[in-house]
Amino acid sequence: MNTSTDRDLLRHALSTIAYRAAKVLRDPPADFGSFRIGPSSRTPVEILSHMGDLMAWGLSMAEGEERWFDNGSQDWAGQYVRFFEALGAFDAYLASDKALGHPPTRLLQGPVADALTHVGQIAMLRRLAGTSVKGENYFKADVQTGRVGPVQAAPISEFD
Repeated sequence: MNTSTDRDLLRHALSTIAYRAAKVLRDPPADFGSFRIGPSSRTPVEILSHMGDLMAWGLSMAEGEERWFDNGSQDWAGQYVRFFEALGAFDAYLASDKALGHPPTRLLQGPVADALTHVGQIAMLRRLAGTSVKGENYFKADVQTGRVGPVQAAPISEFD
């Protein structure tokens, strides 16, 4: 019998984001952050910045407020660190016994699902830029609740 709570599943979703994001953000070419596929498309660094904004927004909603952050920095390394720090802060709040300001289902359908979408966009941009990452059977991946940093388990079942 499964005894997971909504909060546990939300934390696991954050760990899933961390695992997938770490994979697509790892070792990009030097100019990848500024890669653009069209005049109105976002660059990878703009998407990564937005992902950090989403995690900070998710934390603010968990805390009972709704503050939007629009960092907008074009520094890949800085946005990489900022994203994982914001993801970690969001997870730490969910791991605490502090009350949630909004239901876990709303946090999932908003910032969490949006971040998953953007991880996929960066993966697609990697492929279009000629630096694709290997596909993976994510069902088999060693995703651990609470592991939300850039260091993740090695892939178990990758494919070309």
